[in-house]
Amino acid sequence: MKKFEISVLDLAPVRQNKTIHDTFNDSLELARFAEKLDYKRFWLAEHHNMASIASSATSVLIGFIANGTEKIRVGSGGIMLPNHSSLVIAEQFGTLESLFPNRIDLGVGRAPGTDGLTAKALGRNPMNINQHFPQQIHELQKYFSVENSESLVRAIPGEGCDIPIYILGSSTDSAWLAAELGLPYAFAGHFAPELMAAAFEIYRENYKPSNHFPKPYIIACVNGIAAETDQEANKLATTLYQAFINIIRNDRKPYSPPVDDMDEVWNPMEKAHVLNMLRYRFVGSKESVKKEIDQFQKLFRVDELMITSHIYENEARLKSYEIFRNAVDELNDSLL
Repeated sequence: MKKFEISVLDLAPVRQNKTIHDTFNDSLELARFAEKLDYKRFWLAEHHNMASIASSATSVLIGFIANGTEKIRVGSGGIMLPNHSSLVIAEQFGTLESLFPNRIDLGVGRAPGTDGLTAKALGRNPMNINQHFPQQIHELQKYFSVENSESLVRAIPGEGCDIPIYILGSSTDSAWLAAELGLPYAFAGHFAPELMAAAFEIYRENYKPSNHFPKPYIIACVNGIAAETDQEANKLATTLYQAFINIIRNDRKPYSPPVDDMDEVWNPMEKAHVLNMLRYRFVGSKESVKKEIDQFQKLFRVDELMITSHIYENEARLKSYEIFRNAVDELNDSLL
């Protein structure tokens, strides 16, 4: 096992009986807390038409978080690139990088981040996404380059900005692409764990070094819920389970508070489906999650672990991230 970084993925969760304004303030509080704990980065994810997630205007929210923090890297995990013009994203992230130098990451994915009808409203063309997505990444790299100053179409701000691009994915297709382009790779293990092992193997074995990234770099995003005791963490985790049940039932309502007995909420088939989607999750006390992370790292050997926490009360969410920081520090210290 090797030493690894730890980061945050925030979905800007909207809770029952809370406003979106509350959500954004909670996200900022979390980002400041993560910065204090020396987390590597704080990413926000683009989703649409979901009453439980408020990060649809991802670039705007990144600016809000970056403006309220001082040193932590802030970025997208990710921008769903086929929803947008490459030029517009280059300008938006060029603006962010100009405002907050050396702190902005651009993670990009090809999924819609929503349902089919909303994807259509976003102007996506499903017939050319697989072909157009790699092309858009090349367009971003061109717009960010100093050499593009001679072009008739320029990204200003954006041109000459050193903004690292990360490929996001939940399948092996994204692994092949990230390896071919010589870019860092972030896998969505928090909701699509089935192909994670295969994707990492493909990425490592086929990686082509690039100027900015001479070696492969892997981020694994995993659900994590920690508390003082296993019992408390397991109860907090029922908010996560209910969120996944809502996805299965196509019920987009805000996140629910924890419950005492999930068997009163889900049926056996739903339970099996949810737990399969969440097969890689860290839930428990510090000692419990430390053992789970240790086992995960021995299996996957990632460079960075990105934790996303579906916890109803923000105070408990902050405590969870503190426990994860301590658990990871202890694991890394043991490798010295």
